Amino acid sequence: QVQLVESGGGLVQPGGSLRLSCAASGNTLNVMGWYRQHPGKERELVATITRGGGIIYGGSVKGRFVISRDNAKNMVYLQMNSLKPEDTAVYYCKVDFIGDYRPYWGQGTQVTVSS
Repeated sequence: QVQLVESGGGLVQPGGSLRLSCAASGNTLNVMGWYRQHPGKERELVATITRGGGIIYGGSVKGRFVISRDNAKNMVYLQMNSLKPEDTAVYYCKVDFIGDYRPYWGQGTQVTVSS
């Protein structure tokens, strides 16, 4: 059974930093990533990383966020720097597995950027 456990969300002041973590159980992970959803809006891409290290960032976070992964630990991380109020959203971890390319989603973690 696939399980995704996210951690690291919370309240931070503008300009601050947070680090999100997602631990995945299951078989061999393929693409891992982070998405976010603002109230009343569709979920949007934040960043994805392939097993080989190929990275894609959403336009609004380029230069501020860094995605990384640890294949040995089945973990994916999102280092968020220079946070802005518009980064406030629920952040979701998403993964798929080699041989089973269905998307699996975490439960979401709230990030609030406010003074």
